[in-house]
Order: sequence, then structure tokens, then C-alpha cells
Amino acid sequence: MATTPTTLFILGASGDLTSRLLLPSLAALLARQPQRRVVLRGSGTEEQDHEAWKKLVGVAFSDFPGTIDRVTIGDYTSADVTDRDAVAALVDTLEPGTVLYFALPPAVTRAAIAAMQGMTLPEGTVLAMEKPFGDDEKTARELNEMLTALVPERQIFRVDHFLGRSMLLNLMGVRLANRIWEPVWSAEHIESVLIRFDESIALEGRARYYDKAGAMIDMIQSHLLQVLALVAMDPPASIDERDLRDAKASILRATHVLGDDPAQSSRRARYTAGRIDDRDLPSYADEDGVDAARDTETLAEVVFEVANDRWAGVPFVLRSGKALAAKKSEVVVTFRPVRHVPKGLAGSPVDGGRLTFSLGPDEMRLKLHVTGGDDPFALRDEELCADLGEGQRRSYEEVIDELLDGEVALSVRADEAEECWRIIQPVRDAWASGAAPVEDYPAGSTGPEDWATS
Repeated sequence: MATTPTTLFILGASGDLTSRLLLPSLAALLARQPQRRVVLRGSGTEEQDHEAWKKLVGVAFSDFPGTIDRVTIGDYTSADVTDRDAVAALVDTLEPGTVLYFALPPAVTRAAIAAMQGMTLPEGTVLAMEKPFGDDEKTARELNEMLTALVPERQIFRVDHFLGRSMLLNLMGVRLANRIWEPVWSAEHIESVLIRFDESIALEGRARYYDKAGAMIDMIQSHLLQVLALVAMDPPASIDERDLRDAKASILRATHVLGDDPAQSSRRARYTAGRIDDRDLPSYADEDGVDAARDTETLAEVVFEVANDRWAGVPFVLRSGKALAAKKSEVVVTFRPVRHVPKGLAGSPVDGGRLTFSLGPDEMRLKLHVTGGDDPFALRDEELCADLGEGQRRSYEEVIDELLDGEVALSVRADEAEECWRIIQPVRDAWASGAAPVEDYPAGSTGPEDWATS
């Protein structure tokens, strides 16, 4: 591990993303890698002096005693990063190799990138930004063109913190390094794949963004399609940025809505008033900052197919929602039933077994059909469980680790970002036309009554 300091310059340093996620994740990383050193600079619209900036950093690092000593807290500058003159003044202060992190709303990030056009950034500058990357395929392509006019693609980090989650890294290891799984990882043996991210939390103050995005764009368009790509990709030659992202991009290019029928292969719903644990929640339409006329969904499910030789015909169900009964984040791989169950075995398995990867705590569970017990020839289900640990404490820890090392393997490449918008556009069009009406579910439930929840 390099011990020379890396400069992390956060635009939007006075915002919630910085204080709640970026700085605590940086502290967690430094606790795990005590030899690493970082210079931390910041800029935001809020006026504050250096002491206030130091205090903000200190509070964010407070859970990890001693880590603050590994950070050189540099300057904080108040600036409007959509103003070309203000951006030029900041660019003039950058050192070579700086990681410039746009911890800003997507529209502000795009305006800042536009303001930078024509400027020369120091050698090795890395540009990091949050999703969504554009609003559709066209605007994603335009944003990518502006970015690559500033730095090469290898110096652009489109952050998807899901790609750094230990569950997905474990999933890659299990399927790529074990003979028991790799030969059966195809449509010949796999019946369906479910990628689910259900949350029990509601809006948590995000109405301004969420009401314009909804569950499909917030989660499926970005995070869950990336998970699909990792599950379905052919084994890459290596896990370096080119091979891994080439493998993912190939899958995304082959992905489309099942049957090319978004009305039949998608559904959406939003929560009504209900109760979760000891909290009473209002209807989504009555939440502060929500425009009920938008018909924004808080639960979305879309079924995709990967149209290639390995996966043709296998439904990939991607689902995510808020204000549900329980948090449930998992990848479930269901295997096809065996061709023949011998006569004399009591019971008829509905599948050929099920492999589940769960997040937080990380677990891998394998459901098997076995015999034994009171009737030695009666089939019953048993589950083998491997505890994979708590995973990383902070979702951005792996992201920042890669960023500071100048690695982009776990970021979203330009073509991937554009493909994700292309994939979901038919669903957006169908929903806009009313082809898939918005259903209701009480907050604290498992969703609409007729939706499968297994």
C-alpha cells in the first residue's frame, strides 16, 4: 500500500453525502489501512471557515479514534461550482493526481462538468460522481462526451457503491472459483434469478430527489442492473478494470425487458399509510415534498432477459421498494428441477435447489432436497448456511479505497451507464402511457397482496 498522501477534494463538502457517508467511510478505511495518508480539501456553497471545516471532519471521524491523525485537513472554499470563473479558480489550485469528488445533486454535477469544458486539468486528475449519470440514454451520452473531453475514461469513476459491497464480491468468488457452480451457471441448469432490495425505511428526507426518480430509476436502473451484470457475465480473463467491465458491458448489451413487453413484464406500486415497528407512516402521497400527481412508485419490479447463448429464456426479476415489512437484500438463484425423481421417493420438488446470497449480515444459503427423518424415503428441504461476516461497515469504504488508488474496476464505465438507460426506457414509456397502473400497499406490508414475496 502506498504511503504517499493522495488528495481527496470534495465538491459539496458541506452536504449530507459528505458528512453521513464519505467522511465516515474514509475514517473506516484509514482504520483498516493505518499506513495510508490522505490530504482532504473541500468546497461547498455554505460559508464556513477552516475551523468549522476541521470540526465537521472531526465529528465524522469520531467513531474511529486515531484516524484523524492520518489526514491532513486542507482548505475549504466557498464556491458556486456551476459558475465558470469559480470553477476555474478551483481548478488552478489542483495538484496532479487529485481525486475530485462531485458530492453534489446530479444536475449540479452536470452543470459543473459543463463549466469545466475547455479547461486543462492536472495530470492524473480523477473525476468521481454519483448516479444517476444523465436522465436517459441521450443525456448520459452527452455527459460522457463532456467527461472524456476533460480526462481519459480510466480517470472517470462513476460511483455505484453496490459494486463495492462484500456480498457481490463473495458472489463473484463463489461462482468463478468453484467447479461445483461454474459448470451449471447457465440457462441449462438455472430456472430464474431474483435480485431484490427491499427496504423498511421510507423517504428519510429524500423526497426532493426520490419523487422525480422513483424506485425503478433510483435502484433498478443503476444498482440492480449492475448486480445482474455481475451475476450473468461470462468469466473474465482477469478482474482488472478492462476485462471485468468488458464482461459486464457485454451482458448489458444483451439485456432487454422479457418478451419486449413492458406492460406484462413490469409492475409498480406506492405505499399508503401504515405502521413499521413503532412508527406510524403517512401515505407516500402525503409525505413532505411529494407531488402526488407524479404517480411516483415506491416499489418496482421488472423482469428482464439476457439474450445470449448462456442465458436466453431465464427470467431475471429485479425488485426494489421502500416502507416494506422488513429489509431484504438478496440474490436468489433457483435451479431447474431434476429431469427424473425415482419412484418411491415421496414428494415432488418444485425446483432443483436454491442458492441465496444475502446482504447485511452477509450469508450464503443453499436449499437442498434431502431424505431422512421419520420417513427415510420422504423428501424434505434443508438449508446449509455459510456466515460470510458482517461485511464492510460503510457502503462507500471500498469505493474510496479504489478511488484513492486510482483503480476504476468497481466503477461504471460510460457504455454501461448508457446501456442501463437504454434497457429501462421501454418500461418508462409504458408507465408514462398508463399501461402499468400504480397499485397500492400499506406501509409495513410485504407489498400488494397479489405480488409474490417468496
